[in-house]
Amino acid sequence: MENARTDLETLYCKVVSEGQGAGLPTWTDFRRNDPKVQALLLRRPAGRLGLVVPEVTASSAKPPQPQPANDPDDAKQVDTRQFRGKLARCRLEGPRINCPQGRYDLISNLPNRKLANGVLAAENHLGLSSFTGDRSDEDAVRRYLSDAYDRYILKMVEIGLGANTMSFTAFHNAFHTMEDGGVDFARRMERTFTLLKQDKKNLAVKARYHDELPQDLSLCAVINADIVVCDNVGTNWVYVSPSR
Repeated sequence: MENARTDLETLYCKVVSEGQGAGLPTWTDFRRNDPKVQALLLRRPAGRLGLVVPEVTASSAKPPQPQPANDPDDAKQVDTRQFRGKLARCRLEGPRINCPQGRYDLISNLPNRKLANGVLAAENHLGLSSFTGDRSDEDAVRRYLSDAYDRYILKMVEIGLGANTMSFTAFHNAFHTMEDGGVDFARRMERTFTLLKQDKKNLAVKARYHDELPQDLSLCAVINADIVVCDNVGTNWVYVSPSR
């Protein structure tokens, strides 16, 4: 709990330590949500423990500020350290993220003529593996969803739908909703990917469906050397290096 900066973050740590965190986002993604969403996410698991969710005031509803790059971190915050190490010296400038090592441009949906050959073919699979571990093992679920989400983003960019991606929180929640209902998450996502490819072949898509942009680099995370994803829970933005 030494890394918790707010009452909601402290409550998150308490819920996880009591074994009720299976349905929550990872620590990093939880902190990227605004306090109102954090309170909503915590309401059910905290209620099961008889814990009260702190009231969200006007001051606490301000978006969380990014942590300094030299803040101490515990051993579990690998992805947070990775974010700070790779983006700490970068600047978010609307549709562009400028970094010392290069830049990332906000990607739009692409017309089929700009896609690589064969990406819309039936043989091109999303290829997520099914989760076979214990869903009460939060570390195992976190690793699985992190890897699965990275692949999901890459494949959506590949088929020209980079502007139509789910946030990690939505991805996380979809996993638990499907698995709770006895539906194999990976298989359902594969079916969805197949339908998206079919629609992409036959239907025109807009380059973008809104003009909103992320407001803070703390909303962003590195997927790989060429892709950065930002989200405020409700909206997702994918930034891609021109060298990709």
